Amino acid sequence: MTAPGLVVVEVRGLPRPAGSKRVFLVGPKGGERRPVVTDDSGGAGRDWRASVQDAIARAHPADPLEGPLDVCFYFVVPRPRGHFRADGSTLRPSAAPYPTTRPDVSKLVRAVEDAATGLLWRDDCQLVTQVATKRYGPRPGVVIHCRALEALETGGRNHARRI
Repeated sequence: MTAPGLVVVEVRGLPRPAGSKRVFLVGPKGGERRPVVTDDSGGAGRDWRASVQDAIARAHPADPLEGPLDVCFYFVVPRPRGHFRADGSTLRPSAAPYPTTRPDVSKLVRAVEDAATGLLWRDDCQLVTQVATKRYGPRPGVVIHCRALEALETGGRNHARRI
């Protein structure tokens, strides 16, 4: 059972980061030039984005949430094969407890934020509280918990209600 106003989205698959962005100016020298933005995330990034959008559409078929939002991203990535002994199931004592290799959690978050824009929230500028974790686990993906924060009018100032 979830709390009222809480949207929980579970996405299965290998989390992919948002690609690095580059901006190039195109157009004639001395003339009017326009910026073109490219993203190097490639096909795997597009597939991950589509998976996130599909999961959001199933979990939250309503209009995007409005107002300030609190969001948590729980990323799960698979352990590398080198973390296991020859039997393939026993973890080596030297295996790292946390995934400290690429992709970094902030790029994973950015990819999900971009995919969720227009579906779960109108714009990612609405995210005023954000928590993200990246852990090893057997079922790769991300679980997103998102809820609207209600503002209380108190003495002429807005204070966010604690959740």
